[in-house]
Amino acid sequence: MADHVHRVTLFKLPKPEDVNTLIEQYKVLEATHQKNGKPYLKSVVIGKPEADPRAQGYTLCAKTEFASADDMKYYDEECEAHKTLKGVAKSLALEGAMSVYFKPTVYHPTVGAGSSQ
Repeated sequence: MADHVHRVTLFKLPKPEDVNTLIEQYKVLEATHQKNGKPYLKSVVIGKPEADPRAQGYTLCAKTEFASADDMKYYDEECEAHKTLKGVAKSLALEGAMSVYFKPTVYHPTVGAGSSQ
């Protein structure tokens, strides 16, 4: 949604096994995140960047979507699933991480784009 908070986090993990470990931990996070006894993340999307100079050495990208800034604050400060994920990330050969978040200025979902009829 246009009023949701979207966050993109990039990781530089030079060891492929560490990338896979963090992907698995994001799967755990997606399955276990809770606030007031209910799942609260609107979406969790994880992927390995394609081999391309624009990736600048980043080896994993995570996009999380929150209903509000308060939910993102909860994620950062109180969410047990996220605390576990951060602990795992810190135990890996992490060479860098970057995170940005935003509320969309332009939001135009395209239904059926690219489909041929």
